[in-house]
Amino acid sequence: MAAVGGFLCRDALMSCSTWMCESDEAAIKRYHQPVKQIRIIAWFVLITIIAGCSRDASEGPTAAGADLILVNGRVYTLDWDEPAPDGSIMPGAPHDESGWHPDAEAVATQGGEIIFVGSTRDAMELQGEESRVVDLAGATVIPGLVDTHAHVFQLGALLERISVIDIETEEEVVQLVAERAKSVPQGEWIIGGGWDEGAWSNRFPDKALLTAAVPDHPVYLRGRHGFAGWVNQTALDELGITAETEAPVGGEIRLDENGDPSGLFLNRAIDLPDNGVAPSHDALTRQILRGLKQMAENGYVAVHEVGVKSDAMRVLEELEASDRLPLRVYAMLSLRDEDLVRKWIAKGPDRDADSMLVTRAVKAYYDGALGSRGARLLEDYSDMPGHRGISGSGYGFNEELNAAAMKAGFQIGIHAIGDAGNRESLDILEGVFKDDPSTAGNRHRIEHAQVMHPDDLPRLGELGIIASMEPPHAMEDKTWVEDRLGPERILGAYAWRSLREANTKLTFNSDLPGSDHSIFYGLHSAITRQDKNLEPEGGWYAHEAMVSDEAVRGYTSWSAYASFREDETGIIEKGRWADLTVMDIDPFVLADESPNDILNGRILMTIADGKIVYEGGL
Repeated sequence: MAAVGGFLCRDALMSCSTWMCESDEAAIKRYHQPVKQIRIIAWFVLITIIAGCSRDASEGPTAAGADLILVNGRVYTLDWDEPAPDGSIMPGAPHDESGWHPDAEAVATQGGEIIFVGSTRDAMELQGEESRVVDLAGATVIPGLVDTHAHVFQLGALLERISVIDIETEEEVVQLVAERAKSVPQGEWIIGGGWDEGAWSNRFPDKALLTAAVPDHPVYLRGRHGFAGWVNQTALDELGITAETEAPVGGEIRLDENGDPSGLFLNRAIDLPDNGVAPSHDALTRQILRGLKQMAENGYVAVHEVGVKSDAMRVLEELEASDRLPLRVYAMLSLRDEDLVRKWIAKGPDRDADSMLVTRAVKAYYDGALGSRGARLLEDYSDMPGHRGISGSGYGFNEELNAAAMKAGFQIGIHAIGDAGNRESLDILEGVFKDDPSTAGNRHRIEHAQVMHPDDLPRLGELGIIASMEPPHAMEDKTWVEDRLGPERILGAYAWRSLREANTKLTFNSDLPGSDHSIFYGLHSAITRQDKNLEPEGGWYAHEAMVSDEAVRGYTSWSAYASFREDETGIIEKGRWADLTVMDIDPFVLADESPNDILNGRILMTIADGKIVYEGGL
């Protein structure tokens, strides 16, 4: 009984006290017993309760008080039924004719676990000498955010390098690199990234301007979504890439009018510069820690690190062994690192869901991206007749190894963008299910599920496959994607509502660093289908938008399900992990009243495994 915070004992003591303060006459009338007997019984009950409460409190989780008590907040526990597939709010949600309202105001944690959710007054009963009490002053608390498709090593690297995100012209990028070169020793690599290969696809850059402006440093600038790379001549020389160099399967080394490498690498060919500038073990360690620190500042308690290769895996394992991982990392091995995948197949996936590092998934690449016209389509690209993209073995997908990983118990996340890429990926998964029915329950995922043919929309739900999607991608691609797909295929693109209505489970993420991973940008994109400039008016194909309850779940409870952790996290409830995100806006209320103000939100505190890993403003 003391495990519930001692409230039963407290209330019983108050009841006994009230009872004994009654007049003898009132007591006789109430209980029809002699006054003396009532007093004897009352004192006996009181002594028994005191003894019991003392014993239970010393044995319960609140004996020394809570570690952390958050009070006076707007707590949304998500401990109610999720919306219907059409977005209708279910009975039991904290929503009425006046709109949304929080269903708690305080949370207490101890030892990495939530021990109380409820009122501020009751939470303060758990205060001990070592407790830290934080007055949230009306800030909003939701279950800890999870980014289920991230490249945090790359994020950390980008934070150390040149970011050219949102720079619109080749000339501006070259000027920025030239300025950086002034402070970099001659001959040392200059590395950066973030230029948008989708938006630039009709005017791809080459080495000419970059070489002229920066002749004394090798330069490598990775595309925003990782499907293009841009280098200067010095980098080509450093990498030993010539007209005779063969591109990897599924990649293209773009040539100039003389037949020499132009400095542009597309799709799988970016492996050439990627591998040529591979960071050291120490650099990888520094980059992942810096990336995770940034994620904590942005409110995330966990990340699914996608496409992990051997060198990165060694770093993660070392950090876990030395207890240096600040956030939970769900590692998705790269199917392209075949030696690593075979090693894990031999020992099987992790089953300890509560470790800070869990490895039980494999990321496979099936086709390319729409921006670089690598996504595999059922019919020709509308803006490039005769071209349908690349997929499967033509993109380096090892179907046999993929099946072996599935049969070993691993969750598979297949990168599929185009309608043909998605259909073929579903065929592959379904084929393994038929061959080995035990594989069907491992919550396999389609990463992106960006363009779906109407015939394939119901298949994800029927097969129990999760659609792992990025709301910001729709807003970033909308200016050019309809040119690629035409007016009919676009109706099956970024189709979150259509997938939900087909009973597909979703999880939302950012695919960082290719997209801004701000939760406020993600929520705004999902709810409004508008970009940061609030365009277009009314939303882009707004019928596919999410309601606030769905959008928040996409980064919390639905993400917990995607990593087999729905019993441990994703809901703020006693006994679950103490993973919490605190922000200065209420996205539930704003979604109804002023959705554009969601973009102005700010993270105030991030709590992972009961530890405050970021604090800014409380």
